[in-house]
Amino acid sequence: MVDKETIRRGYDELAESYAAAQSEDGSETGILAPFLDRLTTPARILDAGCGQGTPVLQAAPDDVDAVGVDFSREQLNLATENAPDAAFIQGDMTRLPIRENECDAVTALHSLIHVPLEDHQAVIDEFARVLCPGGRLLLSEGTTEWQGSNPSWLDSGVEMQWHIAGAETTHEQLRNAGFTITDEWGRSNEFADNEERWVFFVGRLEGDDEGQSESKSKSE
Repeated sequence: MVDKETIRRGYDELAESYAAAQSEDGSETGILAPFLDRLTTPARILDAGCGQGTPVLQAAPDDVDAVGVDFSREQLNLATENAPDAAFIQGDMTRLPIRENECDAVTALHSLIHVPLEDHQAVIDEFARVLCPGGRLLLSEGTTEWQGSNPSWLDSGVEMQWHIAGAETTHEQLRNAGFTITDEWGRSNEFADNEERWVFFVGRLEGDDEGQSESKSKSE
């Protein structure tokens, strides 16, 4: 079973090693750019499990209110350097410290895979809770279900654990939370000398975002 404390402590201890490995990757740039380009400003984007603030918060447009949530304090320390204009909150994705309907977009790149499988639906439900109706989600998952650990990830001597739900289960969980999947594609890349296979989902939260905006205007 995935142990949250092991994962939090692991990312605290290997923050610099992970930052170096991620900076050499850059494989999400082509996926992230069109997602960010579709934001209609003014907008707020939440990066859930933001890590060191890259690639999402560093790439967020200047006129977008960007917020990062992570439960690793050391990762957040790096994030404040990489994305100084963003706001950061230490917190758990199963109970996001964000109010309901506060965000226009949510990203979760390679973060849900560290959450215990029994909590995956709760996390996706949280994404739906903080999004405005019509809001969009960019989420990555492994292609097939797998769980395991590495006692010395990135040759650091630090343990890391994963719990990957797979594409089929994630499909169902997104639908359960009220998302319509508008885009989906797979990608393979090499990270830390290992080949990885990922599936990326773009989901739109069901609801009338224009209608809600009109309702808010009338109530103000």
